[in-house]
Amino acid sequence: MTVPGSPVSPGASKMSSVPWKRLELAALCAYAVVFYSAMVQRSLRLARDYSGKLYGLRAGSIPGRLNDSSDAQWRNFRGNLPILTVVMAAFLIVAKGLRYGCSLKGRGASLVWLILSLIYLCYLHGACVGFILVIAGVNYAIVKLFARYKYCTGIIWSFNLAMLTLNRVYEGYSFSLFGQQLAFLDNYRGTFRWHICFNFVVLRMISFGCDYCWTLSSSHFDHKKHMQKCEVCYSGKTCYFALQEKGLSVDKYTFLTYLCYLTYAPLYIAGPVVSYNAFAAQLDVPQKNYSVGQICCYGLRWILNFLLIEVMTHFFHYNAFVVSRLWRQLAPFEIFIISYGVLFFMWLKFFLIWRYFRFWSLGRRS
Repeated sequence: MTVPGSPVSPGASKMSSVPWKRLELAALCAYAVVFYSAMVQRSLRLARDYSGKLYGLRAGSIPGRLNDSSDAQWRNFRGNLPILTVVMAAFLIVAKGLRYGCSLKGRGASLVWLILSLIYLCYLHGACVGFILVIAGVNYAIVKLFARYKYCTGIIWSFNLAMLTLNRVYEGYSFSLFGQQLAFLDNYRGTFRWHICFNFVVLRMISFGCDYCWTLSSSHFDHKKHMQKCEVCYSGKTCYFALQEKGLSVDKYTFLTYLCYLTYAPLYIAGPVVSYNAFAAQLDVPQKNYSVGQICCYGLRWILNFLLIEVMTHFFHYNAFVVSRLWRQLAPFEIFIISYGVLFFMWLKFFLIWRYFRFWSLGRRS
């Protein structure tokens, strides 16, 4: 019996809250089942009723179903996935063979990755690789000339933002702008617009410049103090924050490693963008945070998510409704379903693109 005004024991309070949590969980599960059942049923009906009016539907890999190819970015990635996978396999085989056969590290590894990456970039951008190398060379010269000045980071940012603007204004430039004798190179611009990928290259050029300037001005990163607070570093591994903040010796900021960093094939198209310090530090020592088994599980999860988006684009056609502007003819609940489906499709698309290239990078560094 509980006396009024007497305190309730913590154990009794905890036990009384458990049934309510179970009821809440059961109610949420029931709501999710009802909501997604209704959503799937209505989505299937919409795809069936409007299939003849939707733009971007093409023959798919599932018999009897049309595939929603209305999103250009996903269409290009999915269409080039076989050749990307062949390139990834060849890259990994060569990388593993050279690392274990020739014990390449540092400058030797940089040279190999640079050659392989430039071959990859020539396939993507053709003769436009020249624009990338020229801009990268000018940025490197600016960093080396102004690194010891007080406003060096401002100069680096200003140059790179100016290049971004010019790239957009001139749509990647035409070779004919630099003389009619170079106009024939406009016929060899590759399969992918170079100035779109160059956004990531700009971030890497800024990272190189800032890391070099901060290294010259002295690094204040206390690695021993960080190890006491970081569980990853304390366990004997190295976290990304430590790789990023721990300054390198000045002789690590070479033009060869810089170009390798800018054009590194696994991270070139979709990132993720790592800092120059973190990238250069891992040329000598492969990452140890993920085992081979964990990387294989990572790849398996990617395949399962790819199958999910394949089912989604073959049966629901959410993005095609937006591109075709047919959502204006739908009821409010149906508009909500299309909107929700498009958001999920966009999230899953970027998730798959980003994780594909991260898997490639992890496979190389394992």
